[in-house]
Amino acid sequence: MTLKAPKPSKVNVTAESISNALSLAIHEHRLAPGTKLGEDDLSDIYGVSRTTVRTALLSLSHHQIVEIKRNRGAYVAQPSLTEAHEVFEARELLEPRTARSAALKATPDDIALLSDHITQEHAALDAGDRGRALYLSGKFHLEIARIAKQQTITDMINVLIARSSLIIALYWRRESALCESQAHHDLIAAIGDNNAALSEELMQSHLVDLHSALNLHEVPPVEQNLRAMLLGDAKS
Repeated sequence: MTLKAPKPSKVNVTAESISNALSLAIHEHRLAPGTKLGEDDLSDIYGVSRTTVRTALLSLSHHQIVEIKRNRGAYVAQPSLTEAHEVFEARELLEPRTARSAALKATPDDIALLSDHITQEHAALDAGDRGRALYLSGKFHLEIARIAKQQTITDMINVLIARSSLIIALYWRRESALCESQAHHDLIAAIGDNNAALSEELMQSHLVDLHSALNLHEVPPVEQNLRAMLLGDAKS
């Protein structure tokens, strides 16, 4: 099944709306790491000037999910094996403590929101939409950071999760890890019970499991048809 990226309304297409649409397509693995993001192609796809496209790509580069190469243009970032290890090691340092803090501050509304994320994640898996499920999984982790009310750390985790999405697209080796783990359910239960120690322990274990599900040896070939990946239309 060919997926279509969300497109900003033609009525009010801005650099921000293009940036958001591309970011979502990257997080949902419809744009593969290493894909060239040609300004002319994007200008044609979204019906805007190259200046608007350039602004959108620059914004994404600040979040480290797009790399702008001198005299070559913009590409979806392609983290190295070393970067992959570093990103998950950083998450293993930050997120367990964040989960502990979230458990001490979570409200019933927070727990309801986390539960809704789980419901949407399972619906995506049942529909065979692995990219959407991975995107929702990342949002789940960001919501925990938000609940912890640690904005500086949340900003760091946001960048790390964006990088994680690229790393998973490149190096994931155990797709069943998405649905075999009850980690998110267990985290919700622990946070809802205000069990700080258990929340920290569960998050640590969950991230180590995700790290172990990476195949940090080889990089698969990259699909390069930008129009097909964004619009589901291989025609030029």
